[in-house]
Amino acid sequence: MASPIFRSSGDLLADRRYDYAMASKDDGDLVASADLLRQALDIAPAWAAAWFALGEVEQAQGLTGQAIAAFRAARERDPADALGAGLMLARLGAADSATAMSAAYVETLFDQYAGRFDQALRQGLGYRGPEILVEAVAEACRLGGRPARFARMLDLGCGTGLAAEAFRSHAAAIDGVDLSRKMVEIAAAKGLYGTVEAGELQDYLGRQPAAGADLIVAADVFVYCADLAPIFAESARALRPGGLLAFTVETHGGEGIVLGAGLRYAHTQAYLRETMAGLPFDLVICAEVSTRLEGTLPVPGLVVVAERRA
Repeated sequence: MASPIFRSSGDLLADRRYDYAMASKDDGDLVASADLLRQALDIAPAWAAAWFALGEVEQAQGLTGQAIAAFRAARERDPADALGAGLMLARLGAADSATAMSAAYVETLFDQYAGRFDQALRQGLGYRGPEILVEAVAEACRLGGRPARFARMLDLGCGTGLAAEAFRSHAAAIDGVDLSRKMVEIAAAKGLYGTVEAGELQDYLGRQPAAGADLIVAADVFVYCADLAPIFAESARALRPGGLLAFTVETHGGEGIVLGAGLRYAHTQAYLRETMAGLPFDLVICAEVSTRLEGTLPVPGLVVVAERRA
C-alpha cells in the first residue's frame, strides 16, 4: 500500500490519531489503524487525507465496499483529487480508469518526488528511458538516410531534464513542459532549455506554432495519460513534415489501455497503431524495451518513433 500524502486536518487531536493510525498500519494492525482513522474523522470529518488512508486500510483488509466509500469521501472533499482517490476507485472497479488520473495528482506526486527524482530513477529503478529514445531516434534517422540533428525539440513531461541531457548534442534548441513546478525549477537550473514551463501537455502543444518543431520527445510520460489520441493529434500539428515523435510507454499482454497496480497506464502496440492510423504519421520504430525495473524485474514497454508525413 502506498502511503497517503499527509496534510494536517488543522486539529491537533485528529492529527495525533492519524499518526497513531499510520504507526498501527506499519505494524500490521489494520483493525486498530482503521479504528484510529475513524476517530480522527469523527473530529475532522472533512479531512480528505484521513478518508484516503482509511480507504487504503479497508482495501488491505479486503473490505472493498468500505474502501470504495472511503475513497469516494476523499474525492468529494478534495475535488481536484491531489491524493489520487479516483485512481484507487478505478482499480476497485468503481470509476472509469480512462479519466481517473487528475492533473493535481500528477503535480502533487512529482512535486514531492522532485528533490530525489534523478537518484531514485537512476539508482533505484535502473531507469534509462532517455538513452533508449536517443538510440531509437538515431536508428530512425539512419533508416531515413539523415543526420540525427534537430533545430528544435519539445520535451514533454520534461521532469528534471534527463531527456534534455541525453539529447543536447542532437538538438540546437530544446523547450520543455512539466506539470510539476518543482520539477521545472530543477530542470531550468540545468541550463539545457531555451524555455521550460509548468503546464499540461495537450495545452502546451496546442499553443505551439504549427510545424514549429522537428522533434518531440516524451520519456516515461504517457504512463500518466490514458487516451493518447489528442496528444498525438497536437503533436502532428506542431511537427514540421519529416519531424519525429519519439516516446516510451509501458505495455501489457491484454487489449487497449490498462491502469496497473502501480497507478500507471499501460498501452498495447495495437492501441498505438490504431490511434496513429488516422493521423499523418508513419511508424518508423515500434520495439519492445524496458526502461526501468520494478523490484528486480524489467517492466515491459515499447519505444516508438513516428515520422510526420508531408
